[in-house]
Amino acid sequence: MIEWEPLGTGAQPVPQPVATPLVWAGAGAGALALVALLNTVVGPDRPQLALTVLSVLAALLGLCARFTAAPGTAFLCWLFLNGFAVPPAGVLTWTGHRDAPWLACLLTATLIGTALARLVHARAAYRRMAPGGARPDPGRSP
Repeated sequence: MIEWEPLGTGAQPVPQPVATPLVWAGAGAGALALVALLNTVVGPDRPQLALTVLSVLAALLGLCARFTAAPGTAFLCWLFLNGFAVPPAGVLTWTGHRDAPWLACLLTATLIGTALARLVHARAAYRRMAPGGARPDPGRSP
């Protein structure tokens, strides 16, 4: 008996990540907008909420970025967090017991977003390469 299996449409390229300067521009503009919104709605005395929101922004930006953009993205988000979400507003300070974990949290969020995007793209590329768009069954003979 002959079984017809549709072949894939051919190899399709994995989407290229967005250029690093564009990711950094998004990080700067997005962090500024989110911190301004939080300061207006909630007030400037909620740095943990600002850290959470900026971590989500960093992870979302990581979805379309290269791994090399992660440190700059985390640093830009931290600048706006430290400068405008922590009183006194407009003053950059370094408090090691607070700022080092915040910076690590933002960097981790960015790296998780980037790694997740790479895994999703790699899995989609693998599925496109298999006949019919599905994983081949190793126990099945042709």
